[in-house]
Amino acid sequence: MRGPSMFLRLVFISALLFLMPLWGQNPVTAAGDSAFNAFDDHKAMQLYEQAYAEHPDDYELAWKLARVCVNVGEDTEDDDARAALYEKGAFYARKAVELKPDGSNGHLFLSVALGRVALDASARQRVKMSKEIRKEAEKAIALNPQNDIAYHVLARWHRKISNLSWIEKGFADMFLGGVPQDASMEKAIANFKKAIEINPQYINHHLELGITYQMEGRDALAKKEFETVLSLPETTSRDAGHKATARERLEDL
Repeated sequence: MRGPSMFLRLVFISALLFLMPLWGQNPVTAAGDSAFNAFDDHKAMQLYEQAYAEHPDDYELAWKLARVCVNVGEDTEDDDARAALYEKGAFYARKAVELKPDGSNGHLFLSVALGRVALDASARQRVKMSKEIRKEAEKAIALNPQNDIAYHVLARWHRKISNLSWIEKGFADMFLGGVPQDASMEKAIANFKKAIEINPQYINHHLELGITYQMEGRDALAKKEFETVLSLPETTSRDAGHKATARERLEDL
């Protein structure tokens, strides 16, 4: 009887060792994840910040905070409050990169947060920041070639740089040595298509590809993407707004 008894004891101990990391998970972080998945970004941010106060060296928590700060910022009408949220998002993303330099999502959400900071910045600052935005998006892709949102960010970079105003082009001469010659609308389209190839259910990939086609006068292709937006189920807190934008764009075609 000693043989089976010893075997069962070892199985029990192994099970305990397997379950211990699960029991050690922060319940506040788990609650934040649940709120985020329920599209309650404000609640998620509150819970993540509560967890971060206790676990400031948690890489995953840092990039999740960066992500949700950007989302809440997008819903904030007050200019100063919105800018502060985007800056906070960039802070947490930099912390994530510091904690885990080889983590793709830290670099991804740093590029996302910086892109949002740039929206409220001067033309000079926007152009100056564009170099870091591209670098971080490309780093996220290098670390994880399946990071669809990083391709999305890179696509938007190409689209923006390809459509700089004359003032912004002047600043590009100052800070970038001129407008990057490899930036193009075709590369924007290619990167949006790559993002869709990886994650075809992500509504904003289709919306932004449609907008890019519309900017190029390729209305039939734009229409197809906007219709796809309306056909897909909502998977993020931003998707209701994306669908509304797609409807408006379809009406204008």
